[in-house]
Amino acid sequence: MNRLIHSQSPYLLQHAHNPVDWYPWGPEALRKAEVENKPILVSIGYSACHWCHVMERESFEDQVTADLMNEHFVCIKIDREERPDIDNIYMDAVQAMGIHGGWPLNVFLMPNQKPFYGGTYFPNLKWKQLLANIADAFTKHEDQLAESAEGFGRSLSRKETEKYGIEAGETEFDPDELVEIINKLSAQFDPEWGGMNRIPKFPMPAIWQFVLDYAVLSRNESLKKKVFFTLKKIGMGGIYDHLRGGFARYSVDGEWFAPHFEKMGYDNGQLLELYAKAYQVSGDAFFLEKVTETTEWLKAEMLQEEGGFHSAQDADSEGVEGKFYTWTYSELQSLVAEELPWLSKLYNLKPNGNWEDGVNILFQTQSYVEIAAEFGMEENLLLEKLLSVKTKLLEVRNQRIFPSKDDKILAGWNGLLDAGLIQAFYATGGQDLLNLALANLRFIQEKMVVNGILHRSYKNGQAYTPAFLEDYAALIKANLMAFEASGEREFLEGAQRFADFCLDQFYDETDGFFFFNNPKAEKLIANKKELFDNVIPASNSILARAYHRLSLLTYEEKYGQIAQKMLGGMKELVLKEPGFLCNWANFYLETLVPTAEIAIVGKGAKEKGMELQQGFSPNLVLTWSETPTENVPILQGKTADPTGNALIYVCFDRACRRPVSSVEEALAQLPYLS
Repeated sequence: MNRLIHSQSPYLLQHAHNPVDWYPWGPEALRKAEVENKPILVSIGYSACHWCHVMERESFEDQVTADLMNEHFVCIKIDREERPDIDNIYMDAVQAMGIHGGWPLNVFLMPNQKPFYGGTYFPNLKWKQLLANIADAFTKHEDQLAESAEGFGRSLSRKETEKYGIEAGETEFDPDELVEIINKLSAQFDPEWGGMNRIPKFPMPAIWQFVLDYAVLSRNESLKKKVFFTLKKIGMGGIYDHLRGGFARYSVDGEWFAPHFEKMGYDNGQLLELYAKAYQVSGDAFFLEKVTETTEWLKAEMLQEEGGFHSAQDADSEGVEGKFYTWTYSELQSLVAEELPWLSKLYNLKPNGNWEDGVNILFQTQSYVEIAAEFGMEENLLLEKLLSVKTKLLEVRNQRIFPSKDDKILAGWNGLLDAGLIQAFYATGGQDLLNLALANLRFIQEKMVVNGILHRSYKNGQAYTPAFLEDYAALIKANLMAFEASGEREFLEGAQRFADFCLDQFYDETDGFFFFNNPKAEKLIANKKELFDNVIPASNSILARAYHRLSLLTYEEKYGQIAQKMLGGMKELVLKEPGFLCNWANFYLETLVPTAEIAIVGKGAKEKGMELQQGFSPNLVLTWSETPTENVPILQGKTADPTGNALIYVCFDRACRRPVSSVEEALAQLPYLS
């Protein structure tokens, strides 16, 4: 047993019984490397990562390999979900070495933490050879390694803004540029299977959120159809859990068929928000089904008793990837024989399996309507039968050994889930979904904010590791949404407290962007900024959009000014390479089509507010109060009609149009992208 035994992280605990003398990241390990003049091996992964498990089994549990590691290196194990700041630094370093990044990430450092070599997964034989070669090189050529580490150290400490020639500042915005961005993106869509035209296939919610918002604001029907097509393909794919709800991280092929089966909180929060919007815009029951099933999964399998959400579910159970989720044909025959003819057609089930080792992944390639027609049924009857089959199979599946779960609670991921739940509340009217999100935000405020400081992780009653920009940004967004949905001022105040803390601790005045790590909290060899939107949008882009909204609700100009300058700095890059800057592109859209500031005051205000939110108009902030109030800047000076009934004020840049009493009239005052 090694020092990881005292960790909270399920990933670190998985390595606590390795013969490797692992240390967690911290002063003890870093001091040991300096005192003994040994190179450091930093190995980074996360609990739901398939190849991390493979390398652990092959190498870190092997005594001979462990002896080599213990003798020549100070070995540090890191959970990337707990310490994304350190992962960012060393992932950058490995990419600067010309090596393709990924996890597990294994990086060799000089005793001063500067990296000189790295890679991802290594089979055991290769790994042992590499360890021996590096140990030998450190003994004989320490000076040369130090020199190369200095070079990488210099490249790491170069600012991202300098690297990409970004300067924050005011800028002009032009609708033609948005058309150009959309055209560039559309050229990368996969017309056959949806999603982006690349393999493996990641859902990339930020891209589709932007395209959907743009399609709605420009009334572009064909673009809407492209978004719906992609969301249909993802929701029909093996990447979606058809029995319980929830999405896996990505599919290894181009058809959304075979995923690595891990389910992560951050994907599911964003996809929930996206499918809820798709349902609001289209009224298509298929999208509603995904929203309903995914929220059921969250409640049943991811909710912790205090109100937090766990991080992830593993891909493997009983040491086999996907075992929990797949079915042999004979199993299905014994359970639902009479339904098999149509069920096989619906989910592409094959007697010898449609995937490896004779098992079937549930994979839908035809719509319910088509299957119903083929088998001479009404669609409603098919859906009834399907529900009863799903219920039966789920009962059986729940008897299996579950995949292991990463039960730490991460602040930022919970924020993304809350945004999804609140959007799902707007789409479905399900009050329980809003209650779940509000309870979660209160849990974070009570348990994860300690002495005024938000923490990244929480487990076993303990909050640990001061939070990163990703956590603050996602929670500012979620708190603002919670305020708009509930009318409770505590959420607006919570958002503002976090926003001010970011300005105080993370802001770099020299270039107008925010550090990912808090440079005042812990000294690392580099302070990084996250600018590119990936599977999670960049913390800087989430924050910029949240500041924009915060300034409209509070009338505090400073937030809006900072956000606009950030967008100004990113604009050229967004035009060049929109695929990894879609959340920034969405902010461009919000800036170009003025964001509506809607205040509703008087009897029935809440109802009118919810009716407005239910229809989904991108690009508005909305607050309501049943009685006149001076409490919230955007509501100040707004009154009900002479009979006390609610009036709706649609304002732009604090100048209000004529107040109206019906939602239709209010919608008619909203701008479109011509």
